[in-house]
Parts: sequence; structure tokens; C-alpha cells
Amino acid sequence: MAASSAVCSWLMAACMSVACGNDSSASMLSTTSSHPSRLSKSPSRRRRRPAAPQLSAIRNLMTSCLPFEPCDRFCQSEFFLAFGSKPGHRRRRKSLRPAARSGEAMSIAVHPIMEVEHKTKPPTKQRRVVVTGMGVETPLGDDPDIFYNNLLEGASGISVIEAFDCSQFPTRIAGEIKSFSTDGLVAPKLSKRMDRFMLYMLTAGKKALADGGINEDVMETLNKARCGVLIGSAMGGMKVFHDAIEALRVSYRKMNPFCVPFATTNMGSAMLAMDLGWMGPNYSISTACATSNFCILNAANHIIRGEADMMLCGGSDAAIIPIGLGGFVACRALSKRNTDPTKASRPWDNGRDGFVMGEGAGVLLLEELEHAKQRGATIYAEFLGGSFTCDAYHMTEPHPEGTGIILCIEKALAQSGVPKEYVNYINAHATSTPAGDLKEYQALLHCFGQNPELKVNSTKSMIGHLLGAAGAVEAVATVQAIRTGWVHPNINLENPDDSVDTNVLVGPTKERLDVKVALSNSFGFGGHNSSILFAPFK
Repeated sequence: MAASSAVCSWLMAACMSVACGNDSSASMLSTTSSHPSRLSKSPSRRRRRPAAPQLSAIRNLMTSCLPFEPCDRFCQSEFFLAFGSKPGHRRRRKSLRPAARSGEAMSIAVHPIMEVEHKTKPPTKQRRVVVTGMGVETPLGDDPDIFYNNLLEGASGISVIEAFDCSQFPTRIAGEIKSFSTDGLVAPKLSKRMDRFMLYMLTAGKKALADGGINEDVMETLNKARCGVLIGSAMGGMKVFHDAIEALRVSYRKMNPFCVPFATTNMGSAMLAMDLGWMGPNYSISTACATSNFCILNAANHIIRGEADMMLCGGSDAAIIPIGLGGFVACRALSKRNTDPTKASRPWDNGRDGFVMGEGAGVLLLEELEHAKQRGATIYAEFLGGSFTCDAYHMTEPHPEGTGIILCIEKALAQSGVPKEYVNYINAHATSTPAGDLKEYQALLHCFGQNPELKVNSTKSMIGHLLGAAGAVEAVATVQAIRTGWVHPNINLENPDDSVDTNVLVGPTKERLDVKVALSNSFGFGGHNSSILFAPFK
């Protein structure tokens, strides 16, 4: 019996491998050809060869073992005829076989007993993502609480640039970090060689871990294969790269051997992961000033998809150097209010004349909810979701109708399952540019204008535009608004643009607000739009 089964299996495989197209026997599932005339002539021309007597045993064996009738083509094929036919017959049969034509459907030589059942996976509950740690390096402080308290007080971090002589530039102000230390966080040798964007990233990342209660003991318990780093940068290591060019003017021997790796935007995330031993998702994203939001949403998606349990995410930039300042001056994008730096960044005010550069980093520690609960973490807020779009319009100017922004917000709401009326706080991108502020404001009213509780502010009025780090630092401000129940003011809004409603914008002092759902926007050169949503954890 075992031998019979083996023979049957072998014969079945051979039968199924033989092309059985153009036959219309009862034992085959035939398909209709696009050439009916050829099909109608074939049966009359084809002369069927009766099975030889000595083959009946094999046919009977197959019939008894298989759940289907062997096809006639197989019984007349070279393989089957080889058991009792003459060589001459085999050659004649081969010459009469029509050549296969490209594109013709071939019949299947089996008649299944039942249809194949397509099993679908049962629906699974989506993994929830929460914020359990925050770290910042900003012109208003290097601690999330100090930073936000300064924002609530309406303090400005904009001042005259001190890092280099900028007297020949038409813009001489920025949101510069005056005091910065890597002591205890970065090795001294690396501190001397690394670009500041990497140093800001490393220190903010480690501060986020400390804020999240990840000490050495907890670190030992983590599955590091499920912990990742996704911190991006818009500009990367501009200072390291610039210094390398200057050294090259003398000799390539004078160049920093780390100038190439330390200039790339991904190396900050890589170095942080090496330091921590985290082997999960690790890369960077660079989408100009929308970088941080892209990183935060992608990091959350890694957790939602079950690829990670914990992610450090955000952005970092340090472009307040001659080439960075000069580049934005050449774009005519910067404010020239040099005589009164603290008044220079003024979103939605009639006197705005361009944005003010800033520098720093913001990092969030995102964690899967059950993972956070198991280790007893403090949960600051829940990350609900977000979205990206592209204006596909202009390299630096927003779309005149704000269509990309509106689409981005609506997609973010749909992806998160949040009704529009639930959103009552928005940390806007508003950079203090004439066109950008109004286009975003109009898009916000289009989406949320029916919400009487809506409040909108711009963190950039106090710290300037941190470029690729802006979204992450503003995400920290958004989470802090949820935690404290206070939203920070819009400073310098002394003469509001005629097109804005001051009832929607937060005034010159902090305001109480029970945040239901908060939206944070970030947009970048190239038409990149991003919106992310946070809510109190319940």
C-alpha cells in the first residue's frame, strides 16, 4: 500500500505538470481562449489515442488513489506512453503537439473536491503609545520643566549672536544656546570632535531616558532588541563639514578623520544607540523643518506594529554658524530686527518680517502602554497618531489655498479616530513669516473653526525656529500643556494681523485650558506637512 501511495503521488505530480490547455474533457477546469475559431477546429482535428491495455493497471491505480480523474492529455503524454508505446508513436505525438503561445491561458489538470478556504487573521487590538520621558536643549533651558515654566512666563530666548562675529550680516540675532555642557553624558574626546547637533541630540536623548526613569538597573531588564532610536536633523553636521572644507584648503592631512560620518544626519541616532546598546529600529529622517514630527510618528508606528516597545525620537539642529546664517539670509527668510531681539519673532503680528533662527534638540521617550505599566513608568500623555502630506507646489512658499495643510490635518484626525470638535489646543508651526502664518491660520479655521474652545499659540515667538528640532521641542511644550493645564502665551502679538481672530489665539499671558486633544503642526521647505496628536492618558 505504501508503494502504491508513493507511485500515486509521483504520478499526480507529473500529471499536474503537464500542460492541459485546449482540452475540454469533463475532468478539467478549462478556460476560454480569445481565439474561438482555433478552439472549434482543434477537437475535430485531434485524433485521440485509446489507452493501451497494458496501461489500464496504472490508470486504475491512479483513479483509486487520487481524488480526481487523470486527464486524457496526461494519459496520452510522452511520460505515460513510455510505459508501453513504441518509440515511433512518441515521435509522431511530439510532432503533432501545438506549440505554446505567449499569453494563452492554460487549463489546470485537476478537479478539486472542495474550494480552498482563505483564513483571515482575527482582528487584534491596536497597541497604544504613550509618552514616558522628555529631554530638551533649548535657548530657554535644558530641562522640560524649566523650559516650560519660562514659556509660561513669556520669557524670550532670542538675543544677539555671540558664537561668532556676525557684524557683516544683515541679521545678527538668533535663539542661541549660551550655556551648554556634556559633562557626564558624552565622553570628552567625542565632545571635541562631534558637531553640536549630535551633542544636543545625545544629551537630550539621555535626559529623556533619565526623565522616564530608565536608570542602569532598569536598562538591564530591557529587551534591547526592541528598543530603538529615531532622531533626525534638517541640517546635519554643518560645522564639522565646513571646518573640513577649510582644513582642505591647507591639506587633506589637516581634515578631521570623522568629518564625513559626523556630518551625516543619521550618525546622532547611531551613536546614541551604540552608547545604549539599543538594537531596534535606528535611522534618521530629514524633511527640513518638519523633521521631528516625521520621526515621532514613524517611531510610534514601529511600536504600534509590534516592532519595538520603546523608542527615543525627535530632532536636533545647530545651524547658527556663518554658513547657516548666511544661507538663510540669502533666502531673505530672516528677521532683521537686530535692535530689539526679543521682539523679533512675532507670529501673526502685522510687524513680522521673517523668522528667527534657533538651535537645540527635543527628544520624546515613546513606549507601548502595557510595557510602560509593567515597569511602573509615569505616563505624561498618550500619542494618538498623525499624518504627512506634500504641497507639491513650491520649494519654500506655502500653497496659496492651504490644501496640503488641510489634507494633512484631516488625514491625521482620520488616522487617529479623533473628531474635529475634540481638538481644543493647537501648537502651530507659525514661524513669523508674512505668508506662512496666515496660510496655516486659515487652514486651522477651516478644520476647527466651529470649536469655541479652540486655542492656538506658537512656541517660536519665544525661542525662534529650531529648524529640524522645532517639532520635537514643540511636542514637549504640547505634552507639558496637557500635564499642567496651562498654555503658554503668544508674545509680541501687539498688532494682530487683520485676518486673525484674537479670540482663537492665546493672548500675551498664559491661559488655563483643560486640553482634550492637542495638535502640533510642523511644515518644511519642499512643501512637507506634518501633524501629530496628543491627549491626556485615560
